[in-house]
Amino acid sequence: MSTQVILPRIMQVGENASLEIARVLVSLGCNRPLIITDKVMVQLGYARRIQVSLGAHNIHAHVFDDTVPEPTVKSIQAGVEKARAGNFDCIIALGGGSPIDSAKAIAILAKHGGVMQDYRFPRMVIEQGLPVIAIPTTAGTGSEVTRFTIITDEITDEKMLCVGIGFMPVAALVDYKLTMSLPPRTTADTGIDALTHAIEAYVSKKANAYSDSQAIAAIKLLGPNLRKAYRDGSDTQAREAMMLGSTLAGVAFSNASVALVHGMSRPIGAFFHVPHGLSNAMLLPSVTAYSIPAAPARYAECARAMGIASEQDSNEFANQKLLIELRALNEELAVPTPEQFGIKRADFFKVCRTMAEQALASGSPSNNPIEPSISDMMEIYQGLWV
Repeated sequence: MSTQVILPRIMQVGENASLEIARVLVSLGCNRPLIITDKVMVQLGYARRIQVSLGAHNIHAHVFDDTVPEPTVKSIQAGVEKARAGNFDCIIALGGGSPIDSAKAIAILAKHGGVMQDYRFPRMVIEQGLPVIAIPTTAGTGSEVTRFTIITDEITDEKMLCVGIGFMPVAALVDYKLTMSLPPRTTADTGIDALTHAIEAYVSKKANAYSDSQAIAAIKLLGPNLRKAYRDGSDTQAREAMMLGSTLAGVAFSNASVALVHGMSRPIGAFFHVPHGLSNAMLLPSVTAYSIPAAPARYAECARAMGIASEQDSNEFANQKLLIELRALNEELAVPTPEQFGIKRADFFKVCRTMAEQALASGSPSNNPIEPSISDMMEIYQGLWV
């Protein structure tokens, strides 16, 4: 059986890749870009850096910097209106996962209209919006190379998963130098997010030979370097490895899908405003323990790729090491429990069933080695309080 692989048309990878933006735009036939970003990217001078680089080639770029963490239907509307009002022929998405996800949604809505709810899964979005050129500034989401975007419906408190080739950027400029200023907390949360992408892609029921190769390569880069980048943000080798690992993990899960961790993580973010990478980290050890019995060889290979188990270790022993490592990683990277994050137990338990139902509706849990029931997911949620 063959596998369809979907990637950006252009990928520029390595030091100062972001400064190739003008050449990339010209190759795509674009010269009227709208930069969609956030205020942090403006304050750090990254947006201006892109504008200057483009200006040297007589390309003038406008900036929309009102995107927010964990974008909502309401938060992207101003961007949609700006994109519609201007004579723009492409969008440059600059930032972490939230600006890039916002840009993907804006690109579709600006061209095709409707509301974001019209595009939520299970609809497969094949319409092409304004071309998106993604420049990630975190090593985590992989959004620059995926056919997904996630937008929260603030009325229902649901993180809507939107899927299809229409959301795939036409180009990705992957420049690890843009991650050098990330604080430890963001480095940790986005790094665990990337590691989760790679592991889930490898154990997904939709895994294939191509996604496997990308997932294992990603784990080999992420596993040994996440702690290094967290401890010392100026470690250029660790930063470069994390950035490439994040992109490879994005390629892997875009072509194999994520599974139970992501399915259960999104509702926690929607209801309690927990950053996406952090909610993934909260769930990863317990979901892995739940899932190992159905895919022991696959999880053992993840442990070996991380460098925490050897080829001589049995699958059972390798998986024991994997669970120990995931818990130790959360402890060292100061990942809080829901309670430590400030969520009240009664509030959390009250919506456990709704969160489980939303997780199931997203489709991601069906890719898991063990396909969970609503009660299984409720038990995992509640187990975060033990």
